[in-house]
Amino acid sequence: MKLIIQIPCLNEAETLEIALNDLPKHIDGIDEIEYLIINDGSTDNTVEVAKNWGVHHVVTFKKNKGLAKGFMAGLDACLRAGADIIVNTDADNQYVGEDIEKLVRPILDGKADIVIGERPIDDTEHFSPLKKKLQHIGSWTVRVASNSKIPDAPSGFRAYSREAAMRLNVVNEYTYTLETIVQAGREKMAMTSVPIRTNGELRASRLFNSMFGYIKKSMVTIIRSFMMYRPLRFFGGLGIIMFLLGLILGVRYLVFFFTGSAAGHVQSLILASTLIMMGCMTGIIGLQADIIAANRKILEDVQYHVRKLDYDQAKKNDDNN
Repeated sequence: MKLIIQIPCLNEAETLEIALNDLPKHIDGIDEIEYLIINDGSTDNTVEVAKNWGVHHVVTFKKNKGLAKGFMAGLDACLRAGADIIVNTDADNQYVGEDIEKLVRPILDGKADIVIGERPIDDTEHFSPLKKKLQHIGSWTVRVASNSKIPDAPSGFRAYSREAAMRLNVVNEYTYTLETIVQAGREKMAMTSVPIRTNGELRASRLFNSMFGYIKKSMVTIIRSFMMYRPLRFFGGLGIIMFLLGLILGVRYLVFFFTGSAAGHVQSLILASTLIMMGCMTGIIGLQADIIAANRKILEDVQYHVRKLDYDQAKKNDDNN
């Protein structure tokens, strides 16, 4: 059983060694632990620090491509290197390395394919009250969109089984954390969370420049994921709301019409007709999007089998070497 711990890096020379030193060297049930960094266009000596420390694998982008693309590139490299379990953590030592054992245990026990670390958000001192509240709201929104029970959706401290990693796709360019939960919920993957600890802040977050920017990008990611993976529910819900509003206005106009006081309420009739037509059109869009989503699922199944053949062959070659 091989575990590979991957760490996305962007100019992390000052904190990377601290994070690496905190990682476990042995876990019961794991035969081999390897370490991988994703160098996302760093301009400092991040790679040199990693190699001097003894990191086994380095994935390098010449230009910064963002956390989402880095995460997927890391999964690809881990799978090709024969990983049975992949853990994702941060280079700023935000998470306690010892808790990686908590992450992988449900996978080793066959109880889950995806495990997400639940941070003590309310007890984290460097989180402002606004950020704590937004973290809870964001996680609740993702739970609704994914039909899951994950309490800390933005957490980047995660473990994936080989099977789950081969099925993941991330299409947004911002972050993988929210979209992968929605996708896993839609695919009904075995997903759970475990409580984990966090360390003190070594540097400010680089994922967003402002709280407003974080909210905007997170909401766009959630809505887009919901539209992709649950299109009928999304567009159908919007269509029903518009149709019902139009129906209410239409009934209101009819009441005025039959009581002889319809004059001056023609605008209500026009708005009612518009809303009813928009509701019907949105419902049709939902049906079309649902057909597209069904085709996407077929393509994802094909992609999974291609990946499985490719990665299993790569793992076999690695074992032979």
